[in-house]
Amino acid sequence: MFRLRILFTTVFFLILSSVCSAQSISELQKMKQKAANEIEYTTRLLKETQENERSSLSSLRLLNNKINQRNTIISSINGEVKLYQQFIDDNLEVLKMLQTDVKEIKTEYAELIRSAYRHRNANDNILFLLSADNVNQAYRRFLYLKRYTAYRQNQAKTIAEIQMVLNEKTEKLKQLKETKQKLIEETKKETQQLIVEKQQQSSAYRKLQNKQRELRQKLNKQQRIENRLEREIQKIIEEEARKSRAAGGGGFVLTPEQKLIGNSFAQNKQRLPWPVERGIIIEHFGIHQHPVLTNVQIKNNGINIATEIGSNVRTVFNGEVSRVFGISGGNSAVIIRHGKYLSVYSNLSEVVVKKGDKVKTKQIIGKVYFDKDDVNKSILKFQIWHENQKLNPEEWIVK
Repeated sequence: MFRLRILFTTVFFLILSSVCSAQSISELQKMKQKAANEIEYTTRLLKETQENERSSLSSLRLLNNKINQRNTIISSINGEVKLYQQFIDDNLEVLKMLQTDVKEIKTEYAELIRSAYRHRNANDNILFLLSADNVNQAYRRFLYLKRYTAYRQNQAKTIAEIQMVLNEKTEKLKQLKETKQKLIEETKKETQQLIVEKQQQSSAYRKLQNKQRELRQKLNKQQRIENRLEREIQKIIEEEARKSRAAGGGGFVLTPEQKLIGNSFAQNKQRLPWPVERGIIIEHFGIHQHPVLTNVQIKNNGINIATEIGSNVRTVFNGEVSRVFGISGGNSAVIIRHGKYLSVYSNLSEVVVKKGDKVKTKQIIGKVYFDKDDVNKSILKFQIWHENQKLNPEEWIVK
């Protein structure tokens, strides 16, 4: 019985371990589903850009994103396979212990049955009691017979219980092996798709390699647009500084309402909605290597979000419109103030707000500009500033 208690304690901890691992599998599946959704949306955007036969940097970046998400799926599936293998190993260990125990208990039980058969005559028990030297000894013999019978019955019950667990574990092991095999097949399928996507990536890269002069011109143009945006933001900061100095203070001059909005904005870090309903980040914040031009680095004060044609642009938080202006070659831009914070939306068309307007979270302020002759224009450029400090928008919007 002591061994049986150890067995069931071991089974309990293995079940507990399985529950923890099941949570890990759930997390991996969520990660896999999120990556699959992003791949589906990226594919839709690529189909839009492919209507224009000219290769573009945006298409290459979308392909790069697609490959990254495909690798995420493969990594998640491999993580699941590893966990399922752990389940299989744990269940095999339990099965081995159960089989050993049930064999030993069956052997012991068989001996009990044989012994009971040899003494099956009821008179034997009566004689066993009557042959006692005294009443105390007879009582002890009675208790012994009673316990012996109960022990025999418990052995039969124990065998049945272990056999039931053994059958359940055998079926569970079968299911785990089937699931693991399906995941392995899924990995093969995803890997084959990854090979196709890498071939598409290489083809797009080779085409763009032949357009380095055009790419450099576009990069210089984009830099001029970024500089114009930065100057407009600096104007806002300088205006606030002048107001503050006139009032004998420093930094942004805020009304109580603006202070409240600014504090709320800061408290919603990582919870701000996206500036478009759905999109893919194809260029990240900061300095990074150009995807085609050798030894050329790109500096991005925000993030670039690829989205569908005609997508609405919406503000990420309550605030007040500080600037609406056009940029030569960069279409329209809107700057919204949230206390000491600024959110910047550029490459817009059909702007529907003006300077001084109070706006609410997710309120539509315009549309992302799209030029059918240039697939590079289906992108929203989005920035967040804290006074004169550039912030990484990916650390502020919801994941």
